[in-house]
Amino acid sequence: MKKSFLALVFFSSYSFVYAQSSTSVEKVAQYANTISADNLRKDLTYIASDELEGRDTGSEGQRKAADYIAKRFADLGLQPLASDGKGGKGYFQFFNLYKKGWKDAYIKIGNKKKEFFKDYYPNGLTSIPQEESIKVVFAGYGVESDTYNDYKDIDVKGKAVVILDGEPKDVSGKYYITKAGEKSEWEEKTGFQKKMNIALNKGAKMFFVVTDSDESQFKTLAAERKAVLSRFNRMSFNESTSPEQATSNPTFYISKAMAAEMLATKPKKFDKLVNKITATGKSTAGNAKESTVSVKAERGEVPVETQNVMGFLEGTDKKDEVLLITAHYDHVGIQNGQIHNGADDDGSGTCAVLELARAFAQAKKEGNGPRRSILFMTVTGEEKGLLGSQYYADKAPVIPLEKTVCDLNIDMIGRIDKEHAPKEDYVYLIGSDKLSSELHKISEEANNNSVKFQLDYTYNDPKDPNRFYYRSDHYNFAKHKVPVIFYFTGVHADYHRPGDDVEKILFPKYQQITQLVFHTAWEVANRDERIKVDSNKP
Repeated sequence: MKKSFLALVFFSSYSFVYAQSSTSVEKVAQYANTISADNLRKDLTYIASDELEGRDTGSEGQRKAADYIAKRFADLGLQPLASDGKGGKGYFQFFNLYKKGWKDAYIKIGNKKKEFFKDYYPNGLTSIPQEESIKVVFAGYGVESDTYNDYKDIDVKGKAVVILDGEPKDVSGKYYITKAGEKSEWEEKTGFQKKMNIALNKGAKMFFVVTDSDESQFKTLAAERKAVLSRFNRMSFNESTSPEQATSNPTFYISKAMAAEMLATKPKKFDKLVNKITATGKSTAGNAKESTVSVKAERGEVPVETQNVMGFLEGTDKKDEVLLITAHYDHVGIQNGQIHNGADDDGSGTCAVLELARAFAQAKKEGNGPRRSILFMTVTGEEKGLLGSQYYADKAPVIPLEKTVCDLNIDMIGRIDKEHAPKEDYVYLIGSDKLSSELHKISEEANNNSVKFQLDYTYNDPKDPNRFYYRSDHYNFAKHKVPVIFYFTGVHADYHRPGDDVEKILFPKYQQITQLVFHTAWEVANRDERIKVDSNKP
């Protein structure tokens, strides 16, 4: 009698748990299935559009992306948590980064200031901390040889020389130095260095090289040079107090029009000086007036304001415990004059966060909100060294890290790599077992109950030379013992290249991986016990 009663109680309890489980499975599937490739495509088409110019950290394009994300969070009814600096709350967590750059740079010709990286640009990281006034002299092509000499009638000691790029040639295109169609030693980089050495030996202090480009071409060259030099300007949280020393022999590239202004003449008269060399093979260096210009190119730490974007969905009975879902929304901007739209890196992760937020917000609206709270956060500065997530985790977490259950981080899930091509139904998981065996099991079960992808742990191996575990934003939480999963589909031919566009995203695959993240997040947010930190794997 007692045995039968216990069996009945056990059966009833089992049936109740099973019924609950079945309901939960049905609910998670119901909302996971609302995750839509069409929604992902709509958001990504804007986030990875030319209008945002590659979303470089601190750029106008990055700010436009932040505004878009914040509006989507607001439309979904997510709560703002970041301080707005006025006693209220907002969706933006603002902070400053600092990068080496030119704080104040100009060339003054009379009362006119010429604009840096528009009217002229430097050769390298030129630094002139204080304004210098210097006499300018036209030195033709800056060549001194047995057959052609630009220094016969000029004195360049203590002055800046304006020299034409390249070497003299006649109207038919033959070079005067070689008397043939072949270039001489005065061309290219070696020729430029030879010109500089001759001028330095004669006492020259500064160089202005006149390009052969028209005004439109020159502006393009200036923009490209700005992009190239910006790569050397690493960002950091701290402003340096050490001033840079002035550069020896500073060199700038200028247009023909600016050369004419510097030499106090008209563009047509300057053209005549150049054309006369072409016609006669003789220097006109002594035929231009000297003038005086003022130059400054002060380098230092330039503040760059940027922001993380976050939206909070409050939980029910376990709302003080928080699940974090992250992706970085910055990319590498414009390089060599080409926009790098970063559709996969990490437009795919960014828009997945938006779609996950929409699905969970819909569940809450219909009375099925998560038990634990969820903070959806898109971070800035990943491409500069994981700086946005580092700022949040190390300096200003809006949710205490001890209350943060785990971080599900999404970075590049829209393409396939050569190791799996043409197969699409896979995803790399990194970090799932490093701090919590329970999180790893939840992830495996979520996959078995949903998309049934191949879960590839190749990059989870601590011996893997790519070290991807340390290369995306989850790591800034893992180092604080917050369990993490990093979702990733590998590097492809368009990684950090201008071809990373929306047209190449595999939306059915992208949708399914986002659904997998949802299944995992649902279980973490709704289970009775918080996942345990029970391992410490490298």
